[in-house]
Amino acid sequence: MSKAPAGTLYRGREGMWSWVAHRVTGVLVFFFLFAHVLDTALVRVSPDTYDKVISTYKTPIVNLLEFGLIAAVLYHALNGLRIMAIDFWEKGPRYQKQMTYAVLTLWFVLMAGAAYPVLATSFRKAFGS
Repeated sequence: MSKAPAGTLYRGREGMWSWVAHRVTGVLVFFFLFAHVLDTALVRVSPDTYDKVISTYKTPIVNLLEFGLIAAVLYHALNGLRIMAIDFWEKGPRYQKQMTYAVLTLWFVLMAGAAYPVLATSFRKAFGS
């Protein structure tokens, strides 16, 4: 009798995990866009309500969520370029693992660069400095 491999229930490797992350970030960005269209539509229905909703967006928590949105959009875009390379470059499938790590490295470097300006704003709002 063979033993099940150790680890998570999901047995995918880098390519499959990037597929899952691509779908999750796509759904998150879709829901953000949906909410954005709805809150923007409020300006025609009730400008006062629109102003109240927009004022709730000027909080440190929402600023952190905006940082998460930047992370999701950036990963989704970079991974989308990787997927196009796999689809249209003859050697793409052979190098998909290396491209996955390149996407993650580039994503991490860009997010690290964006972290200070975005999160500093959040902390200034939170602590009033």
